[in-house]
Amino acid sequence: MLTYAIKRLFGAIPTLLILVTIAFFLIRLAPGGPFDDEREIPAEIKANLERVYHLDEPLIQQFGRYVLALAQGDFGPSFKYKDYTVTELIWGGFPVSLRIGGIAILLAIAIGAGLGTLAALRQNSRLDYTVMGFAMTGIAIPNFVMAPLLTLVLGVHLKLLPAGGWGGGAVRNMILPIVALALPHIAYISRLMRGSMVEVLRSNYIRTARAKGLPERLTILRHALRAALLPVVSYLGPATAGIITGSVVIEQIFGIPGIGRYFVQGALNRDYTLVLGVVVFYGVLIVLFNLLVDLLYGLLDPKVRYD
Repeated sequence: MLTYAIKRLFGAIPTLLILVTIAFFLIRLAPGGPFDDEREIPAEIKANLERVYHLDEPLIQQFGRYVLALAQGDFGPSFKYKDYTVTELIWGGFPVSLRIGGIAILLAIAIGAGLGTLAALRQNSRLDYTVMGFAMTGIAIPNFVMAPLLTLVLGVHLKLLPAGGWGGGAVRNMILPIVALALPHIAYISRLMRGSMVEVLRSNYIRTARAKGLPERLTILRHALRAALLPVVSYLGPATAGIITGSVVIEQIFGIPGIGRYFVQGALNRDYTLVLGVVVFYGVLIVLFNLLVDLLYGLLDPKVRYD
């Protein structure tokens, strides 16, 4: 398994290099620059700034310089957040995004898997139709619509929870962002779990377990659940990376100082290094979580081998 993991990590290097290349040149195609403010600065000062940050060099040379620094673990300085490097900004926002996103994905797994299992066990019943109806609604309504609705109802009208702000990480301030982040994933996981569980319950080894007189609860927990979780685990790789790095919309709506908010501000301000740093960090998380998913297959499915 260790050899397999090492091979996967080395195999991800070309993928990350392609990601860096595309992101580097795409952000440079956007109109404007990091030093184009509403109030125009003198040409001499702008030229000095571009020289300091090597923006006066040819684009290919800038790209080579950035990749060389990135290979040494240096994301470069931020163009807009003075006296801060991109690494400092990412690690400053990551604990916040990790806290919100981690709780949200755990909540989504628990509720989504539970609802999907119940719907599968009561297939074509009123419970099944109700759960799948809510799941389709959760998939159809994006979180940039659900988040303002939650804020309006629970925060403004009912005044049950704060409508925004981080509040130093207070529990009351985290509830609405966590719910808004978790709802779409609850919907996806419940649908995946329901479809997978229905298929597993019709398999031969489940029929055999039931024929031997094994109680239904043990049949589900010991045999069906592990196999039914495989499609859910596949979904959780990129989903966990995305939710932990922070939804850019959710963090903007609720004023949360996480990575997603930095990404939005960096894109608006043409802070090239900050946007690239967040993209690379997100790509690394996807690689790591997908690797973790592949390793979890071996625990859930005895037929999986990493030879």
